[in-house]
Amino acid sequence: MTDDLTAPLATGPLGMRLLAFERLPEDAEFTSDPVGYCLVVLRHAGRLLLVHVRHRDCWELPGGGVEPGETPRRAAARELWEESGQRIAPDALAFAGFARTSLPDRRVLRGAVFTAHTDAPLPYEPTDEISAIHWWDPATPPPAGRVQTVDTHLATLVGDGPAHTPA
Repeated sequence: MTDDLTAPLATGPLGMRLLAFERLPEDAEFTSDPVGYCLVVLRHAGRLLLVHVRHRDCWELPGGGVEPGETPRRAAARELWEESGQRIAPDALAFAGFARTSLPDRRVLRGAVFTAHTDAPLPYEPTDEISAIHWWDPATPPPAGRVQTVDTHLATLVGDGPAHTPA
């Protein structure tokens, strides 16, 4: 099922569509549209962390695929570290809900969305995958280049999350 008849909540520059944001329990099980990825909405001093993904040339929330045997929560902490150099313990992430998204010519997937805050951002070194990170103030224009508007819309939907997440 692709929800072609339902208007998406947001669309992105690369053809991604946000079909729904589901505030279900973290341990919800799905018979269709499985949880295949995770995203982290990390904030510092009112700013949102975005990473610049080289091969898509796009600013996005940190996140990625869930490996076999890995929980979405552990995947979120791992992806956050790998993509941004920021360390947040898996149990310190707050679960916000599930995003249902689709890409052109691809099946619909669910992504587990987590939130966190940090008082002390760690330095970042570019990698083959991520060229830069940016702490974006949503009251100002986004960083130069394409921005995955599905991700920034999700960040708006989940709000500020918990008051503080220890590193």
